[in-house]
Amino acid sequence: MTTEPEPTTVEPRRPAARRVKVAVLYTRPETVLQDYERLMGLADFRQHLDPSAATILKDNISWHFPFPSANTTPWQLEAAVVALRHAGYNDLVCVQNKTVVTNAFKGEDLNHYVPIFRHHDVPTRFNFRKDDMHWEVYRPKRRLLALDKIFPGGIMVPDFFHGKNIVHLPTTKCHIYTTTTGAMKNAFGGLLSTHRHYTHTYIHETLVDLLSIQKEIHTGIFATMDGTMAGNGPGPRIMQPVEKNVILASGDQVAIDAVAAKLMGFDPMGIKYIRLAHDEGLGVGDPREIELVGDDVSGESWGFKVGGHLHSFLGWLTWYGPTRVLQKIVTRPPVVAVPIIFSEVFHDYYHWPLKEKKVYERWLVESQWGRLFAKYAEEGAQAPSTAPVAVS
Repeated sequence: MTTEPEPTTVEPRRPAARRVKVAVLYTRPETVLQDYERLMGLADFRQHLDPSAATILKDNISWHFPFPSANTTPWQLEAAVVALRHAGYNDLVCVQNKTVVTNAFKGEDLNHYVPIFRHHDVPTRFNFRKDDMHWEVYRPKRRLLALDKIFPGGIMVPDFFHGKNIVHLPTTKCHIYTTTTGAMKNAFGGLLSTHRHYTHTYIHETLVDLLSIQKEIHTGIFATMDGTMAGNGPGPRIMQPVEKNVILASGDQVAIDAVAAKLMGFDPMGIKYIRLAHDEGLGVGDPREIELVGDDVSGESWGFKVGGHLHSFLGWLTWYGPTRVLQKIVTRPPVVAVPIIFSEVFHDYYHWPLKEKKVYERWLVESQWGRLFAKYAEEGAQAPSTAPVAVS
């Protein structure tokens, strides 16, 4: 059972007390692994992650098909593994989640993560497998904006996440519900179960609540964001990929999302989840209070627009439009099977074969990043193995 929260007016807790750092670099395929390691150093990742704790790598599979800009890139994933291992973070594990329309096994295979995990000896766990982890009720210490009202019976999170660092690996792209999606949204699939669609009406508040919970359960939080190919349009799946050759990193999840939003051409403080998180003191969303290190990207403003399509319009009707009064009917069994099937057919059997697959195939040939992606498909991991040496 869930109940909808009443619209909440939140008094700001406190403004962020200090300037935070976001590292941004321009990169190219020939140097991207080294550039990511330098990037993470510029963003002081060692100060944000506990070296004595295990570290979760939380990649982002928005669509199991390998559409450029939709998913964590293989070079982003491998670079994070290499940089962490070089810094002594040997206890790494990747955690995957599924959605009602995304297959985690298909996604990690088609996006070429599996050879990287094998080459660098990084185990994978799935938050929907009982043998890998269990879901338990978590009672947050901080006041929440929405989740406690959406799930009055208790907020369920994976027990495996407690007491570990987490490194988020999102990409720079638009999102039909949140304008942009990045580090904060990346926690959505890992920390909430497949019933997380119940939160969509209050998605901005939900992302802020999840960041609050992360700060309580993790020993450290960090993110890198891949903008080598950035996603313009009604993401996170159906987008126009644009080559931007930019990578970002920060220990502040709000700040990295704010900088990415500004690069895309949006006003960060005009995006609700960024503004709420800033006002709650969970990070810095005001670009004036963010220290940019690395390359000068002050002249970047890409003019991205979210736009829409049929699926996003139906989503708007369900979660925000005049028909939202029916959402308790259409988002619960057995009726929920209808929109799930529609979404799968729309994305996997209509859009992918008729449009996105053609974009992907051209990208493999025409883009420098597409050619690197093809190299991962043919050769697997590109860096020397960082697998820990077994002690006899």
